[in-house]
Amino acid sequence: MTAWNEDPVAQASVPGAVTVVEGTSFCISGPSGDIHGGGAQGAYYQDTRVVSRWVLTVNGAPREPLTGRNQAAYHAEFIGRGRSADGKFDTPLVVQHERHVGPGLRDDIVIRNYSAQPATCRIDLALDADLEDLFDIKGGNTGKAEPPKRSIGHEVLSFTSEDSDGQRRGVTFQAAGSTPTDEGLTFHVSIPARGTWTTSVIATPLTNGESPDEPFSATAPPDGSVGVRRHRAWEEHVPRISVTDTNVQQTLVHSQQDLGSLRIFDPHHPGRVAVAAGAPWFMALFGRDSLLASYMSLMVDPGLAAGTLQTLAGLQGSKVDTDCEEEPGRIPHEVRLGTTAGQSLGGTAYYGTADATPLFVVLVGELSRWGADPEVVNSLLPHADRAIEWMEKYGDRDGDGFIEYQRPNEHGLVNQGWKDSPDGINFADGRMAEAPIALAEVQAYAYAAYVARSLLAREAGDAAVERRCAERAAALKQAFNEKFWLSEKGYFALALDKNKQPVDSCTSNMGHCLWAGIVDEDKASLVAERLMSAEMFTGWGIRTLASDMGAYNPVSYHNGSVWPHDTALVATGLMRYGFVKEAGQLALGLFDAAKHFGGQLPELFCGFGRDDFSEPVPYPTACSPQAWAAATPIQLARVLLRLDPDFTRNVLHLAPILPEEVGEFQADNVLLGSSRISVRASGVNGSVAGLPNGLDLRTEPWLELVLHDEVVLHGISEPE
Repeated sequence: MTAWNEDPVAQASVPGAVTVVEGTSFCISGPSGDIHGGGAQGAYYQDTRVVSRWVLTVNGAPREPLTGRNQAAYHAEFIGRGRSADGKFDTPLVVQHERHVGPGLRDDIVIRNYSAQPATCRIDLALDADLEDLFDIKGGNTGKAEPPKRSIGHEVLSFTSEDSDGQRRGVTFQAAGSTPTDEGLTFHVSIPARGTWTTSVIATPLTNGESPDEPFSATAPPDGSVGVRRHRAWEEHVPRISVTDTNVQQTLVHSQQDLGSLRIFDPHHPGRVAVAAGAPWFMALFGRDSLLASYMSLMVDPGLAAGTLQTLAGLQGSKVDTDCEEEPGRIPHEVRLGTTAGQSLGGTAYYGTADATPLFVVLVGELSRWGADPEVVNSLLPHADRAIEWMEKYGDRDGDGFIEYQRPNEHGLVNQGWKDSPDGINFADGRMAEAPIALAEVQAYAYAAYVARSLLAREAGDAAVERRCAERAAALKQAFNEKFWLSEKGYFALALDKNKQPVDSCTSNMGHCLWAGIVDEDKASLVAERLMSAEMFTGWGIRTLASDMGAYNPVSYHNGSVWPHDTALVATGLMRYGFVKEAGQLALGLFDAAKHFGGQLPELFCGFGRDDFSEPVPYPTACSPQAWAAATPIQLARVLLRLDPDFTRNVLHLAPILPEEVGEFQADNVLLGSSRISVRASGVNGSVAGLPNGLDLRTEPWLELVLHDEVVLHGISEPE
């Protein structure tokens, strides 16, 4: 068996691929709208590829593509030129193709005849559905022993397949006026002079013979679907952003749209919204990814954080199961719905991660500081306490105060931090570290979790819990700075290995330690200097591994590439410790990179420097849209605004440091507590309108707030 997220060498999509996403459903096609089934191409529903071939031909020839573009996250438009019956491409036939994704696929096809003569056409739509599981496609292990069965009905072509557990998956293709064959759907039409021909092709997924609730139909307009209504409500709900720098504005708007497309809904709790990790491979709830993405998205919608926490709380471990690595109090790594998910690691939820559990507690504390409903926060506190119990009983395997990981089976993830590729944890000379492994950033998250729980207890008047968690935080911080600090190198070790020896490679992980606040003040300047060195900073972002390390490879997944979310957390950490100029450089670098990606930051890109290439080099299998990457510009905006609410103290901090080239910034309709506020900033000046009653706006320089008011940027404050 293979782990769900073990192999980063996934099947790549074709250049110019167009992706449409709605909830956990998505479709990836070529720029013409055709799906040839190569790599990740296809339409997916509940982690199953329900459309593996969708190729439209007119008079026996493919269309000549003219344009293919997203109209919305869930909606794409393709325009091409058809071929006439005599085989000529220079024809008056124009094919307009509108695609909507959701509980299946709806493709509306319009062929316009711009000639003064009628056009007789044969239109063929070649269709297939391999009904392969997402994991098999990702790993290149496609090809069922028994291919899906095909059946032909009146204007309907169906595919069905049964897995080893007896679960039946299927899909039906239906279009009025079509003649189904084993190869697809055929239409024989005559298009009047200056006239049009239209049809709607509906692909409806089936699970054990049942179709989804409210599937697409040819009679109901797709704009009235549940997914579209949700997106329109989202657009009304999120902030309205205006920035002088059009690239920054477009990137922020694109980020909000992507986050809206990656939302997933609990059918048992319709009002509960979480965020999926990213398309195509991770359209599911991920503990670490969803927690960090919703943290970085608080300025857009704190409801994402609340829904993510509530959903993960419902999946929190309750027993010891070495197959799926469940343990009492542990927050899952990944939740899947596909046909082989239960076979992969013993269930639909896999728990093999060291960091999601402390990050859960951190986000509960941050949600409280953002002014969330106290009832929601209070309902999460028992789960936060169970998470801390896991940290101490199961996470700390040997009682040394640090959280370690080591998989208890042969099929789980070898590495269980955010750099979870098999070669992601290595020494400076390139040797692989051996488990049990205690990662630096995991200790930082644990420290932040203790701090967050201490402050929550203070707010509730629970002096015993406040004192205990504060003491654990202080002890962990002291031990971390003693055991992980490499004084001869001037930076923190990536990890401690099975022999408690420091894994001495220079990585971006220590930037997460700045973000969490576990770094002693006397070491912060050396860490900042190393992070901003030529070996680490490419000009676009921070490399995951310094270029002078033995395992460095700028086109690797975790050993020298640039991950936008990683750089955003580094920037947040630098700002926290007062390195204002450096944090601003990272923010501008990523916004510049976004411009080269059409305003949409990918999951990662290659770690070449600006001196190597004039544009950031894409990583071939990067997810896009991806939750971490979508949330990155929002977090960078918070960094540059230095916007930090703290409802536990009834204060809001705003001390902007917007670079001159960014110009003026304005965000209206920002949800804070139960109120909507407007934030305006230019340079070092800022203002807020619509503040809730009793909230005190402070505009002193940020460093003074850090030193004298003990409040630290973005929510992780030191307990007294």
